[in-house]
Amino acid sequence: DLRIEKVNAFSVTKPRLVGDIGLRAFFQLYKKGKELIKREKFDFLFCSIPSFYCALLGRLLHNSTGIKYGIDYQDPWVHVFPGSNKLLSRHWLSTKIAKFLEPITVRNASLITGIAAGYYNPVIDRNKHLKNIVSGAMPMGGEIKDFELVSKLNMVPYLFKKDNLKMQLVYAGAMLPKAYEPLEEIFKSITANSLMFKDVEFHFIGTGKFANDPFSFNIKPLAEKFGLWNSIVFEYPKRIPYFDVIVHLNAADAIFILGSTEPHYTPSKVYQAILAEKPILAVLHEESSVANILKDSNAGIVVSINATNTAQLPQSFPIAFASFKDFTRLYKKEQVNKEVFSDYSAFAVTKKLAQLLDKVFVK
Repeated sequence: DLRIEKVNAFSVTKPRLVGDIGLRAFFQLYKKGKELIKREKFDFLFCSIPSFYCALLGRLLHNSTGIKYGIDYQDPWVHVFPGSNKLLSRHWLSTKIAKFLEPITVRNASLITGIAAGYYNPVIDRNKHLKNIVSGAMPMGGEIKDFELVSKLNMVPYLFKKDNLKMQLVYAGAMLPKAYEPLEEIFKSITANSLMFKDVEFHFIGTGKFANDPFSFNIKPLAEKFGLWNSIVFEYPKRIPYFDVIVHLNAADAIFILGSTEPHYTPSKVYQAILAEKPILAVLHEESSVANILKDSNAGIVVSINATNTAQLPQSFPIAFASFKDFTRLYKKEQVNKEVFSDYSAFAVTKKLAQLLDKVFVK
């Protein structure tokens, strides 16, 4: 019963000059948003980013209609990506644009949220007038009813076939730039311990450079470097629908979660992984909020990393994987303590957003 309004977007040109959907649909979204706000008298506009340019719609529509608006940081906007220091490169330009646009965008915001506090606290620190703004962390919630619905639909996996002679792990979701460093060390470790991993497959789903490009490989070049491609490591770059992701999580023997060398990074699919009731192997920053949840829920094995110790992964990862194999042999879905997860359900997260919105209108 969710109402969805759609607008057209300008097509991607050849050669590709502008790919970001938020830019290609920006003026159309503004026009439709203004029309709806004026006609239906909405109370609040909530802009979830990325696409980062959509956040600017909040400021512009506030100026033209007076509506209060908030921004939800699913990813940091002002962010130093690898390559940002290369003058006139795409990442250099993106960083410059972000630093210019973010202060303009948040100037009149009434609410700032994010998956974790580390996503939005720097925004508040950079913009001193936001010191007393209503803010809160809302991780990506999971919903058990989604899994129940998928089971009723009789959907089947189509990216890989079940192989009873292999342990098949699935990683689902985009890759952040600072996740490649630990991944390279993991691949190095797998190569050095080939006998341990001869009956193991890692399937990376939706990890491509571009959401709808089935050939925009990110993992493949790294896997080829270590001789793992199409034997132990497989990649399906194109994003697939949410229910299809659940189907492939259900089809896996185990779920692989890879965090980042940044402490505030929270893998968005971790709660769906818990609901899939499969053993989880996670490589996470030692300060990540997810690490303790996984440990306390008894849902899997966590390998801790930080910004300085990823070089130790070639030694620590095989030890952790040996423990994980033992963990999977004894694993029973009943052992997972889902009470630990209750604060991160879709219901609980929605409740928190409602409470934050109450604060916005009470202020």
